[in-house]
Amino acid sequence: MPISWKSDAAAMAAAVRAKHVSAVELATAALARVDALDSTLHAFCTPTPELALREAAAVDTAIAAGAPIGPLAGVPYGIKDLICSKDVRTMSGAVAYADFVPDEDDIVVERMRAAGAVSLGKTNVPEYGYSGVGHNPVCETTVNPWNIERTSGGSSAGSGAAVASGMCPIALGSDGGGSVRIPSSFCGLVGVKASMGRVPLYPGTKDERYPGVSSWESLEHIGPMTRTVRDAALMLSVIAGPDSRDRLSIPTDDIDWIAAAQVRDLKGLRVAYSPDWGYAAVDPEVRRVVGEAARVFEQDLGCIVEEAHPGFEDPYGAFWGLVAMETDLKGMRAIVAEHGHKMTPHLVDFITRDWKAEDFTNAVMTRKAVVNKMWRFMQRYDILLTPMLAVPPFALHIQGVEKIDGRMVQPFQWLAFTFPLNMTGQPAATVPAGFTKSGLPVGLQIIGPHLGDAAVLRAAAAFEAAKPWADAWPALAQ
Repeated sequence: MPISWKSDAAAMAAAVRAKHVSAVELATAALARVDALDSTLHAFCTPTPELALREAAAVDTAIAAGAPIGPLAGVPYGIKDLICSKDVRTMSGAVAYADFVPDEDDIVVERMRAAGAVSLGKTNVPEYGYSGVGHNPVCETTVNPWNIERTSGGSSAGSGAAVASGMCPIALGSDGGGSVRIPSSFCGLVGVKASMGRVPLYPGTKDERYPGVSSWESLEHIGPMTRTVRDAALMLSVIAGPDSRDRLSIPTDDIDWIAAAQVRDLKGLRVAYSPDWGYAAVDPEVRRVVGEAARVFEQDLGCIVEEAHPGFEDPYGAFWGLVAMETDLKGMRAIVAEHGHKMTPHLVDFITRDWKAEDFTNAVMTRKAVVNKMWRFMQRYDILLTPMLAVPPFALHIQGVEKIDGRMVQPFQWLAFTFPLNMTGQPAATVPAGFTKSGLPVGLQIIGPHLGDAAVLRAAAAFEAAKPWADAWPALAQ
């Protein structure tokens, strides 16, 4: 099969290694696609065409010399603009960081480069990532390729739009409260938040030199955003693994990522399906699409599926307490003092709130309660299915809808299914479940037990084989 922008990363890398196509040819084609589409989508806030061509030429030179080449040889990709890239502007969607150029790469960027991947540039985010959408004070707003009047989600907004439109087959995102899974769901992609510690984080969440960016240590993950499960596994095989710069990183030799993503027989798998956690407001279209996807596990894949809920109470308030506790409030308040009149209002309100020690201890205790409910619940099941998001993609320039299925809700409560998994650290992936009647993507979340990453990938691959989605593209991308 000829290689084109519709090819997945695994196929592109194989073609480059076999010399059927050069890395420079792939990079040139990807850059042309960025030029054609990004004036509409605004996926890239800092394109790096010269760097892309240099990295691609280095791959071709290595292949010509017979030197070893990594598993992502020549594959174009995007890097979320909260992830540090040496000598490349990393704005974090913030006025204060509009000219910031890191002096070192994030660990995952080091590993992607070593694997032969070719960076097209930095992808757009909301300010410091404190949102689930794609607008900020310094860049044009990222829009959804499936409907440019709707949000692509966030905070890995640009990464979602870039992959969904075929500018690149894969991208890096980060997920402190759902930010890999949100845009992946809204854009019809695969997004994986591996178990806490599988993918090391540094320096973006751990370096005191970066106020605002340096935060969320016990919540944040970096993960793949792709069109296929095998590409997600391929990326994880590159970026996962311990590193001494991250004190929370764990060994990963118990996971063969590539093998885990091979389609497996799921017959007899014990599957829980929670359509609403027992308390969340969920859009009827989302319920319908995700309910149909859950039935695939029973009717097509032979799983034992039952509706059940973990039983924790809504931890929405506690999540934000954890975020505040892990935010550099001193540094961020200094930024607000200088730039607050230009910053996102809800972020300013969050930073300047009079946080109390009791807010933080209550958040920690609630997290413990959620973790305990979840591990006990997962003793009875191999995986847990939920909607990925409570609503389909919504309008631009709002933080979220305030009414879901007739219920008034807080603007961020459409994220009810995302942040509890950041609190527990469990592995979770979103895969395309189907579409609303108006043609907007809806994601299915697949959750594994503690360190159960292989189970998540196997279930995702089996569902992909039963209900394939790789040929579905937005009209804008054609």
